[in-house]
Amino acid sequence: MSMRTTRVAELLREELADLILREVKDPRVSRGMISITEVLVSPDLRRATVYVSHLGNGQERVDAIKGLEHSAHFMHRELMHRLRLRNVPELVFRFDPSIERGARLASLINEVSHQREEPSAE
Repeated sequence: MSMRTTRVAELLREELADLILREVKDPRVSRGMISITEVLVSPDLRRATVYVSHLGNGQERVDAIKGLEHSAHFMHRELMHRLRLRNVPELVFRFDPSIERGARLASLINEVSHQREEPSAE
C-alpha cells in the first residue's frame, strides 16, 4: 500500500466514524456498538472497503451492515463536502469478526486458567 492510499484510508476512517456517530440517522445503525476496524483503499483510489465490527446479536449485525450500505450514498456525498480529494472513493461495507473472535478467545483463555486454578485450591 502506498503512502497516499494509507493517508486516504486513515482520513476516511476518521471521517466515517464521525459521520456514523453524528449524522447517520438510520435506526439499524444506532442499535449496538459499531466500530470501524479498518479501511482499505484501492490503488486507484476509486473504491474503499470499510471493515466494521458490531457488538450485538446476529440479526442486529446483519441489520447494521444493511443500514450502513443503505447510508453509503449519503456518507459519500458528505465526504465529498468534507474532504479535499479529487475523487472520493465508493464505499463498500464488510463485517469484520476480529473483535468478536478476540473476545471469544479471551473468554476461553480465562475459562482454562480458572480450571487450572481449581485443582490446586483443594
